[in-house]
Amino acid sequence: MSFTTEERGRPNTQDYRVFFKNAEGKYISPFHDIPIYANEAEKDNTPAFLIIFQNIFHAVVEVPRWTNAKMEIATKDALNPLKQDMKKGNLRYVANVFPHKGYIWNYGAIPQTWEDPNHQDSDTGCCGDNDPIDICDIGNKVCSRGEIIKVKVLGTLALIDEGETDWKVIVINTEDPEAGDFNNIDDVRKLKPGYLEATVDWFKRYKVPDGKPENQFAFNGEFKDRDFAIETVKSTHEFWKALISKKTGAGELNCMNTNVLDSPFCCSAGDADAVVESVSLFSFYVHVNSLKFCNHEENKDDNQIALRQKQIFIMEAPEKILKASTDPHPGPVF
Repeated sequence: MSFTTEERGRPNTQDYRVFFKNAEGKYISPFHDIPIYANEAEKDNTPAFLIIFQNIFHAVVEVPRWTNAKMEIATKDALNPLKQDMKKGNLRYVANVFPHKGYIWNYGAIPQTWEDPNHQDSDTGCCGDNDPIDICDIGNKVCSRGEIIKVKVLGTLALIDEGETDWKVIVINTEDPEAGDFNNIDDVRKLKPGYLEATVDWFKRYKVPDGKPENQFAFNGEFKDRDFAIETVKSTHEFWKALISKKTGAGELNCMNTNVLDSPFCCSAGDADAVVESVSLFSFYVHVNSLKFCNHEENKDDNQIALRQKQIFIMEAPEKILKASTDPHPGPVF
């Protein structure tokens, strides 16, 4: 099963979109049409296969490692292309909070999952964040934006983001040369020392440069193991099945799809083509990069976090727009 992407609009602008196609060249939704299980077409019912099958998932790479643009599946748009998140009319970028550079893993989501905002998680006590479940791929490869990879689940971290449960599933690309050495979260501690601690630190502080307090975690920031993580992914898949079959309210979410044939939201190929053709085909790249240090301390009087930030180094994009180079994600220029 293979997938391709089609870029429309200009990167680093609010009109930029990345649409997805299947092997037949048919436009699809990365939220709804890509199967959750990576080996579903090869599935058999032998116990040995099922053990492997239930731990290999598809993942959509929204943000390649080391990059800063906060790209995400547009859950409220038709066909759910990737687009850059906006806040108060501005494009969102993750700051380089020392010592980190952009996202420290390939970051994305598992398709056909949904963290239901009306369901209170029994473990975290908070409702879902209304998005597909997130993944952090710790493999060595720097993936491309929109790349569909097969991943092995290793564990999960429960971020509480502005009062909502936001699971971060730790995975490794099955094509990674070291994938066979990683089977549970303890393997990450052993073979990539410091990576899990850096992950907690990253999620704790990444909003601090925007003037927000440090994020909180369920389980005191402890990672849960593979089995717990897999059950969490499966539960979000059940919530998605209720969503796509209209058994639960979608709210502002767009459930348009082309492959879930028993879904009332399934559309024709012509309808999907019309959605894509309505977006301008125009591709440029603008490089934006900055590095920030953040100091933070707790105000004991009101138990609030007082924030101070100091930008020590910034490289602004040139005023003119540069055409994309052969490298779609160039690194910083010093």
